[in-house]
Amino acid sequence: MSKPSKPANTGASRRTTRNKPQTRDRTESNRTKSGAKRRADSETRTTTRRATSRPRTKPTRTRPDRPTTRTSAARTERPLQAPGERLQKTLSRAGLGARRKIEEAIERGEVRVNGRPATLGQHLEIGDRLRFAGVDYEVAAERARHETLIYHKPEGEVTTRSDPEGRRTVFAALPAIRDGRWIAIGRLDYNTAGLLLLTTDGELANRMMHPSGKVDREYLCRVRGPVSDEQLEQLMNGVMLEDGPARFSDLVIGEQTAGHTWYTVTIMEGRNREVRRLWESVGAQVARLKRVRFGPVFLPAGLRPGQFQRLTARDHRVLREDVGLRGGAIDLVLKR
Repeated sequence: MSKPSKPANTGASRRTTRNKPQTRDRTESNRTKSGAKRRADSETRTTTRRATSRPRTKPTRTRPDRPTTRTSAARTERPLQAPGERLQKTLSRAGLGARRKIEEAIERGEVRVNGRPATLGQHLEIGDRLRFAGVDYEVAAERARHETLIYHKPEGEVTTRSDPEGRRTVFAALPAIRDGRWIAIGRLDYNTAGLLLLTTDGELANRMMHPSGKVDREYLCRVRGPVSDEQLEQLMNGVMLEDGPARFSDLVIGEQTAGHTWYTVTIMEGRNREVRRLWESVGAQVARLKRVRFGPVFLPAGLRPGQFQRLTARDHRVLREDVGLRGGAIDLVLKR
């Protein structure tokens, strides 16, 4: 599959032809802390782009701040702390049975916590004592070893684990893992290519996908035919789709040919086919669509369709902190 070109992330001049830009490798994380601003300094890089009321037409170039990193000497080790976790989830993750079987055992009164019959949905805390199937356990905490990777999804793959039509799924291309399972952070439809984040960290996945997180996504769009300034203004100001209002928070005009124009657009949520539906709402049709950024993570330039790249443990920690989570994930475990 040929690699689509893109406009430079910093903007492009209207009605001028530019060389097809390349997707830049911006997974290097450069983080500085000033108030609430953060930058990552390994393979993820946090950048913020101010939403504008109209499409940008002129490039803006700024010299990036010199990256700084926190050293281990500046860190102090904190005691492990974990939020309460539902009883049936902890038991299932410990390999003591399927979730449904455990729930049935709880309902029958076969599970006790701190000497009392457990209830379905009860939350466990560190230090709780639990009895299940005649065995006593104590609830403890340990640092979770989660993995996150970038997958360059090609067109022609689905992001579900199986497909009734027998189409290829992205999970077929992922490496096997011993603990947990891969969770797709958002989806890309069958005909959309580009960056797909996958992780074993369910807490991170939920936070990045939830609309309240306001994690932005950036796409390259190749749109057929001319689009007027009025139509672009409408897309920036907002339109009403069948599932509610939607808008582009940023829009940059790129290379133009006789029949197509490239745009870089940003949205703040991930509703089904939202980018395509936005263009369709003003009578435009998307010929090609590629996601190049999800939050602070950019698609590496050298990552070819169908390939994946793991994030380092430091990158994973930075990604969690970027969405307001504790840097290192903590799991509750059972000890006999």
